Amino acid sequence: MADPGHAPVSIEEMAHAFEEEGGPVDLSNYAIEDWLTMAVFWAMAVCIFLQFFTRYALNNSLAWTEEIAANCLVIVVFMGSAMCVRMGRHIVVDLLYNFLSPKTGRVLEVIVDLIGICFYAYMAWLMWRYIDIVGGERMVTVDLPRGFVFYTVFIAFVLMTLRSAQNFVHDLRARKSVREEAAESGPTAGV
Repeated sequence: MADPGHAPVSIEEMAHAFEEEGGPVDLSNYAIEDWLTMAVFWAMAVCIFLQFFTRYALNNSLAWTEEIAANCLVIVVFMGSAMCVRMGRHIVVDLLYNFLSPKTGRVLEVIVDLIGICFYAYMAWLMWRYIDIVGGERMVTVDLPRGFVFYTVFIAFVLMTLRSAQNFVHDLRARKSVREEAAESGPTAGV
């Protein structure tokens, strides 16, 4: 049975939809952390493929691929978190905002922005202290310092702090907050 909300589309119309021009590609929504995260993600994907191929096709796995892939995953998570802060895409419970007046909700969002700035700054400080303690340790299978991963996490927390401060300033100046703009643009906008 056809969906009453959509007009029926013929197979020819579907086939021709792929021939239409999509328009110019707009990369202006992406920042440096997006590109770095994508590069590390693809490095992780290559390591995982090497692990799979050497283990199952050659029956002689490369031990270092698992450790490098795990460290790449840590970097992807924290740099991706900086992306989410910038775009207002972190998971939030916004049920309370539905029951508040717009003005009160806006004040609450600014308070949440301040709490976020303090949290990310504190986490950056804690990471800096952690690096001071264990930053010189070496990886197990590869003779590289683990501090490389720790510094990346520290940089990600600094970026989260700066992006959160940027959102705070935006929320004070603009008519709509970063979270409101993210909610309106949908779950996949800017991706």
